[in-house]
Amino acid sequence: MNRLRKAWLKGLVGLALLAAVAYLADPAALLGRLREADGRWLLLGLVAAFASNVVSAWRWHALSQWLGLPMRRTDALRWYFQAIGLNVLLPGAVVGGDVYRAVAAFGVLQAATAPLPATKAAASLSVLLDRLSGVWMLCALGALGAAASAPALAPALHASPLFLLAAAVLGALLLLAFPWALLLWLRAKRPNSTTAWLAPLMQAAVRPDAGRQWLLQALASAMVQVLSVTALAVGGLALGVHLPAAAWAFAMAPIFLLAALPVSIGGWGTREAASIAALAPFGVPAAAAVGVALVYGAYALVQGAVGALAFGVNPKRNVPF
Repeated sequence: MNRLRKAWLKGLVGLALLAAVAYLADPAALLGRLREADGRWLLLGLVAAFASNVVSAWRWHALSQWLGLPMRRTDALRWYFQAIGLNVLLPGAVVGGDVYRAVAAFGVLQAATAPLPATKAAASLSVLLDRLSGVWMLCALGALGAAASAPALAPALHASPLFLLAAAVLGALLLLAFPWALLLWLRAKRPNSTTAWLAPLMQAAVRPDAGRQWLLQALASAMVQVLSVTALAVGGLALGVHLPAAAWAFAMAPIFLLAALPVSIGGWGTREAASIAALAPFGVPAAAAVGVALVYGAYALVQGAVGALAFGVNPKRNVPF
């Protein structure tokens, strides 16, 4: 099966899943929720979603420079929103946008006449580590949200609230400790031919500023996820869904992770299905849960449109920060 057929298949699968989810959630109730949405909350959620990706672009820029990429902040911001545009338009969720960012970063080092192997490794690592740091913090905050929401989640999972609380707290602690263990491993590991692609990271890890950069990355990732869950929760408020912060902190993990699966276009279908499952333990009706996911998807569409417009920006006019 060629790439074009795979792209069409993923798009059709996502649309079919979205249609099935909307049908099961009661289309009339879903349309009623959307029609009665509070525009002020919707606008505030869009602002939070934009802010989340602005911080994401800043995080990627800081990480890229630490790895030796001579990237400007304006370029990082432009490429990041262009990548969002590709994510919205192309099958494969975040994969297409991440590949685009890696190629853009590779072009920066090529222009700087850096050695080709180091160029590819640094460009790829900047995007991979940026994506992983976001997923890592998403899972850690989701685990903390699960711990705080243990009494509500336990019946749905057929588990003891105390057991669920202990497991979630342990999972969160292990996740939060993992990057620091990884940093120690990188400092202790000796370079060899099998880890040549890790060379830029291993060289950066032994520098005195490595711990500071690790902490900066963690704080930036936390800010990104806080802004993202704010956008999700405020979108929920626009539809009349009122939940405690801990419930949204838990729900964002499955919603965002399933939306990132490369089985649809822009996460449509998987995001809505995950929203129903994640919000059901808190008593949220299926129609409202689908509505929340659709609103968050609409935020991505607006940002994707901005990213598409960014393709027409002349980089020579950008002024470095």
